[in-house]
Amino acid sequence: MSVPALIRITRPHNAIVAGLTALLGYLIATGTLTSPSLVLAVIVVLITAAGNVINDVYDLEIDRINRPDRPIPSGEISLRVAKGYTAVLFVAGIALTTLTTSLCLLIALINSVILVAYATRLKRIPVLGNVAVAYLTASIFLFGGAFAGIEGLVRNIPIAAITFLATIAREVLKDAEDVEGDAIGGARTLPMIIGIRGTGMVAFACASGAVVASILPIGDWWAPSYLIAIGVVDAVILFGASRGLGCTTPDCVRGSRATSILRAGMFAALAVFAVAAVV
Repeated sequence: MSVPALIRITRPHNAIVAGLTALLGYLIATGTLTSPSLVLAVIVVLITAAGNVINDVYDLEIDRINRPDRPIPSGEISLRVAKGYTAVLFVAGIALTTLTTSLCLLIALINSVILVAYATRLKRIPVLGNVAVAYLTASIFLFGGAFAGIEGLVRNIPIAAITFLATIAREVLKDAEDVEGDAIGGARTLPMIIGIRGTGMVAFACASGAVVASILPIGDWWAPSYLIAIGVVDAVILFGASRGLGCTTPDCVRGSRATSILRAGMFAALAVFAVAAVV
């Protein structure tokens, strides 16, 4: 066991981005950042890291074949140590959450349960796995906003809804790109059930829902300047999703770059909300 391996297994870049997202949620809720709010980032980093470690624990057999360089299959970290490490990270994150608000604690507890359920079962269930990933991603904004109370959580509903729906659109399109590999691995995904064309339609419907969520009149930033900026972002999101419409093969979906365009639209939406919150 080595310290670099313990760090690497948590996927630190992923965990840090999640932590910064919580701060963005608080910024959207209040228009500013305070020293006490920094604990939000630490909590999210710890719980996200725990989720990443437990994911590797339950993916051990798959990683022996596909990613033998990862810490557990490579032998850098034993399975026993990884399980203990997961528990420590979860406990540390939840313990720190007791220093925040009851609403934050509730979200942290729910998300911890979902992270465990995702690693052990949900990821293998069509659609539910996609929904779990989308919820976990979107709920980070709600967690950050909840530090400012229920009003702060409500102010984050539009960006959380955009993130949730756009993430589902992107996740199902990624599944469409990976149909061949998933079939070989014995996975059962949405494109295998309704076809790639049907999946493209589902993705476009979710993207359209994200656009509707973006113009909900919630928050004092809702003004002509905001509507113009978010309108550009919405156009990018719809364009990305529309690229997957009509595709009937994984190669077509990959060639459309729909998932990359959707990802760019989601990041642009974050930028718009961050600027709107402080202006």
